[in-house]
Amino acid sequence: MVHLLSSERPSLAAAPTTLRSFLANWFANAKARRARRVAFQSLLEYDAHRLEDLGISRQDLFEAMDHPSQRPGLRLAQRRAESARNWLDP
Repeated sequence: MVHLLSSERPSLAAAPTTLRSFLANWFANAKARRARRVAFQSLLEYDAHRLEDLGISRQDLFEAMDHPSQRPGLRLAQRRAESARNWLDP
C-alpha cells in the first residue's frame, strides 16, 4: 500500500481480499474433487480387460478413491508404469 491514511486500518481493508481468496480456493478445490470423482466413476464403468490395457485394475481405482489425500493420480501413474515394466516379463 503506497499511501496510508491515518483513519484507515490495513488489517480490515485486507479482510475481504482474504475472504475472496479463501472462497476462490475452496471452489477450485471442490471443482477438482468433483472432476476426480467423475473420472474415477467413468473408469469404474470399464470392464477388467480395458482397465488391464490401461495398466491399472479395479483395486487400484478403489485404493485411489479411498485415499485421495495421497495423490491418487500419482499412485495410478506408478501402477501403470509398473505394469508397463512387467508387461514382457509377468
